[in-house]
Amino acid sequence: MITKPERFMIVAATAETNHALTAFDAALLKAGIGNVNLVRLSSILPPGCKEEKNGISFPPGAFVPTAYGAACSENKGELISAAVGIGFSEDSFGVIMEHSGNCDAEAARVKVEEMIREAFANRGLELKGIKIKSVEHRVEKAGAAVAAVALW
Repeated sequence: MITKPERFMIVAATAETNHALTAFDAALLKAGIGNVNLVRLSSILPPGCKEEKNGISFPPGAFVPTAYGAACSENKGELISAAVGIGFSEDSFGVIMEHSGNCDAEAARVKVEEMIREAFANRGLELKGIKIKSVEHRVEKAGAAVAAVALW
């Protein structure tokens, strides 16, 4: 496993299937991180990590460090969302925050931004920029919303 990732990508997707777990799986596939083993991590983007905007094709089964928020539901009509964001400093590390739950994409985005600002204040770091992705899904049978930052 890489000790310090050098690249990251920020993704978000939703899916609707017959079961909550397969909806989560389908959302991961749509986001481009579905055929790997996500290794959940907390909230730090390493210094110097560069964004990969074109995505990457990971080998099937690869262990991919990922910070993510996900909401899954089998309650017809329920609105679910997920958001993930990265706060960037000028010359230090970044901070990743995620949120998921029963709200719209904008409310999830706002919550993530608030948490990023608070995390930077807690660390005494100056915030130079924020990047957030959020999605929402209205459940028909079984739905999922996923937002993630994959690092490698």
